[in-house]
Amino acid sequence: MAAIFVNPRSRIFHGHDWVYASDIKNVTGDPEPGSVLTLKDPKGKPLGSAIYNPKSQIVARRFSFRAQDLDQDFFTRRIARAFNHRESLGIDTQLCRVVWSESDGLPGLIVDRYGDHVVIQTLTLAMDLRTDLIVTALCEVLNPKSITARNEARVRLAEGMELEKKTLFGEPPAPFMIESNGLAFHIDVIEGQKTGLYLDQLSNYKLVGNLAKGRRVLDCFSNQGGFAQACSLGGAAEVSALDVSEPALEQAKRNAEVSGAKFDTIAANAFDWLKAADMRGEKFDLIVLDPPTFTKTKGSVNDALRGYKEIHLRALKMLNVGGIMATFTCSHHVSTGEFYRSILDAAVDGKRTIRLVSRYEQRADHPVIAGIPETEYLRGYAYEAIASW
Repeated sequence: MAAIFVNPRSRIFHGHDWVYASDIKNVTGDPEPGSVLTLKDPKGKPLGSAIYNPKSQIVARRFSFRAQDLDQDFFTRRIARAFNHRESLGIDTQLCRVVWSESDGLPGLIVDRYGDHVVIQTLTLAMDLRTDLIVTALCEVLNPKSITARNEARVRLAEGMELEKKTLFGEPPAPFMIESNGLAFHIDVIEGQKTGLYLDQLSNYKLVGNLAKGRRVLDCFSNQGGFAQACSLGGAAEVSALDVSEPALEQAKRNAEVSGAKFDTIAANAFDWLKAADMRGEKFDLIVLDPPTFTKTKGSVNDALRGYKEIHLRALKMLNVGGIMATFTCSHHVSTGEFYRSILDAAVDGKRTIRLVSRYEQRADHPVIAGIPETEYLRGYAYEAIASW
């Protein structure tokens, strides 16, 4: 079998599973892109099996510490193992991420389940070449009515693949509603956000909603209104959902009709609206900031941090004493320390003293692997604006 000999200071020796071009000492056996090869240390000791793609910055991704091929039995066992883990968590496995790439030993494969329907993304060439095996395994483990590929993520271009969207099994459903913890969401497996819904925040909606009783709430970057719904149902006195997308807000209204939530909607750019609202003296008791990622590369982290600081400053200035700001970042390129600094700097500039109320993380169906920091990307905090000393 073909092999990659890895340089001694590579991160694979410190718990990571990725091998970059700069980590490679030499390659033997002339492997094909998308094939499986053996990783070895400089002395030839095997380090496990990996998928290979010389077109990618990440040339090899380890998926097993043993000699292992990507055959039908492998995919069935690995997907069943991932699903069984979700069942053990006690979360709703009818609405969850069943497979999450490296976190489940299937690098580049994402599988999301929406009731009887499954949506997948194959983000590495090796997984894409084995789509038929993956579909067969999913049919055996989950018995879905349909499987849809939403391969529109631009990371596929770095792997030498085209962007695409197609049906792999059965007939995809017309858009439908699904409920979770009393909240309602619109699912469109063909045209919806991501694979249909932001599953990583499902647990946090209710946690933030628990803070809303009797408060005037502003849900920024609301999308389908998950936080707005939860806050309304949590007893908020008044809720406004703010998003730049009018179609998203229309869907948020339809979701609210199903769940029984009540809130107003504001179609506007959040940065512009917050600035104008601050200038006219608007005040709130709970402000939720859940923006899309501000950066997808390390090179634009500083720009992202300026964006985070600006929305934190605007929000903190608009909080009543005792008010709470719940804020999230979904970029692994922004470290915990950098995100915290954007909050603290905003508090200093806004002359607000803030006290930590809660910490938030991605839902447990997006497991974090200790040696792979990229698997931990969603972080959030709730801070109370307290009276000055």
